[in-house]
Amino acid sequence: MPQRSLLPYKLTVFRLSYGKPSIPIIEKAQENLMKLRTPSPGFKQLISALFIATLALPVHADSWPQAEVGAEAAGFTTEGVERLDAAMREIVANQDVAGMVWMLGKDGQIATYEAAGLASVDDQTPMSKDSLFRIYSMSKPVTGVAMMMLWEQGLWDFDDPISKHVPEFANLKVLASYDNNGNVELEDLERQPTMRELMSNTAGFAYGLFGNDPANQAFREQEVLASSDLNELIQKVAAIPLMAQPGEQWYYSIGMDIQGYIVEQLTGMSFGEYLRQHLFEPLDMMDTRFYVLPEDVDRFAQVHYWDAERNTLTQQAERPDRPSYLDADRLESGGGGLVSSTHDYARFIQMLVNNGELDGVRILKPESVRIMSTNSLTGDEDMRYGIGGPGQPGQGWGVDLAVLFDPQAAGSPQGPGTYYWAGAAGTSFWIDPVNDIFWLSMIQAQGPRRPGAANMGDVARDIIYESLQD
Repeated sequence: MPQRSLLPYKLTVFRLSYGKPSIPIIEKAQENLMKLRTPSPGFKQLISALFIATLALPVHADSWPQAEVGAEAAGFTTEGVERLDAAMREIVANQDVAGMVWMLGKDGQIATYEAAGLASVDDQTPMSKDSLFRIYSMSKPVTGVAMMMLWEQGLWDFDDPISKHVPEFANLKVLASYDNNGNVELEDLERQPTMRELMSNTAGFAYGLFGNDPANQAFREQEVLASSDLNELIQKVAAIPLMAQPGEQWYYSIGMDIQGYIVEQLTGMSFGEYLRQHLFEPLDMMDTRFYVLPEDVDRFAQVHYWDAERNTLTQQAERPDRPSYLDADRLESGGGGLVSSTHDYARFIQMLVNNGELDGVRILKPESVRIMSTNSLTGDEDMRYGIGGPGQPGQGWGVDLAVLFDPQAAGSPQGPGTYYWAGAAGTSFWIDPVNDIFWLSMIQAQGPRRPGAANMGDVARDIIYESLQD
């Protein structure tokens, strides 16, 4: 167990391996120290003060990032970072979002790490650096890292058929044609989809988030994303046809949830337990899990949307068709189920920036990070969200995240090879390995936006690159 020493006596205050300092343990330690001798009044006051101070310690007091070094020390101009902070605060003041936490890093240093606005408009709870967020699809790169850890151990190969690890997929069907009258024609697989295609969203699976084809409709009708566990999810997915033959097209899919199931099959552990033991604890990501602890409810930021009738931001009610985030048994969705803090996700990002290592802890080999962040799509596999939808110029897909391989085509000042992803409630990150920059913004916004609302991501990105020192 990690320990923090308070005094040169035999007293140790333990921080439990996966949570905040335990108050009962601290109280017991205080009691035991008092028994060491008959303490003087001054000694008692010292112990009481230390006890109170210990409770006030941040959970991650010893963990990078501990503090901002400032704009200049991190490689940006002071004026530029001040302009960035002001722009983010203006976005909050204009009610484009209720609240936000943002962080900019370069060369392992933090140029700015700030919070503004509210975590809950109903309760008027301030947004803080310690707030917790539904990161939704930013869970996907975490799942990708878990898979690459197991790949390094030789437990799966990119050319394995998925059915080697998920036998339920041995007899998948493919959607051949359909019409508006409900007529559907299926065909057999020409070949088994591979793990490479699963990791790159080209295996043919649907998702149910968009699309009116029979496959996506079946995902919604069968409530695949509301499954009680990954076993139930796999059974449902196995009965739904693929949208296309394996390798024919890129489509944002259920693939990362399937990967979570594969982690379970390869390790004999629940997906959440594997992440806890092998990723979150080693990286000191103590806030990250698939649910919110009872003692952390007050830190959990709420989701907001723009109410046009009331002309204001409104707090969104919890979805009745999804398990509560307070339910420790909710689906461990590798595609969108994690809750995290800015601190935790920044550590995850910096581990990737450092080619798989942080604070002396190696999670991945550099080669694995390179594979994750390299575009795997060809020109025939357009990165798009829907059948017939427009492709995204200059952008491809690596392992469970997007890759900007041609910034000029995408109209971006970022370096080639920048990789990124975002969550459904607006959390987002990107890593530019050419310039050794990362950006992380944490918000909770879904649904309608204020008319004329700023594109926060573009605003931040442009200011960041304008602020680089010559």
